Amino acid sequence: MLLARRTVKLETERLTLRPPVHSDFRSWAFLRQQSQDHLIPWEPAWSPDHLSRKSFTNRVYWAKRSIAQGSALPLFLIRRSDEQLVGAITLDNIRRGPAMAGTVGYWTGAQFSRKGYMREAIGALVHHAFTRLDLSRLEAACLPENAASRGLLERSGFKYEGVAQSYLQINRRWRTHVLYASLRSDRRGKTMIGQA
Repeated sequence: MLLARRTVKLETERLTLRPPVHSDFRSWAFLRQQSQDHLIPWEPAWSPDHLSRKSFTNRVYWAKRSIAQGSALPLFLIRRSDEQLVGAITLDNIRRGPAMAGTVGYWTGAQFSRKGYMREAIGALVHHAFTRLDLSRLEAACLPENAASRGLLERSGFKYEGVAQSYLQINRRWRTHVLYASLRSDRRGKTMIGQA
């Protein structure tokens, strides 16, 4: 099933969530470069050309294809007050059929972390995934020692589900992750779905 080919745009109190476009390159590269120390411990290893225009162009084309095919929904977080890029969130690995699920991943620039932006973005994405994309389950994973990310997921209505051994390569090492999920019909306790 393909997603609608119109532009996806989600709004929160302070943010517009929209797919990346070519003109975002400078602000994206600057924010990622300025936030390296903040991001690298939690992410897969950056390729040598990670911050290049060519790499970003490929990212934009991947985003367009993924949205058109319904396989992913990559979105940039743009602060409406000044059009500043603050981070990104992606609903990836969208599975239809019996699963009706997807995986959430995100990052925030160092100067924008712990200001509630990503919680707003997660709320909007979860609401969109459950009400517009008709998904039933959203999954997220993070390193066990990433207390900020674990707290963010828990405050966003995700519930802890367990541990996945050697789940992803982070900084070129296979790392165990803790797994969280949010269910559309969550009978495990309070969720944030109605507040998105």
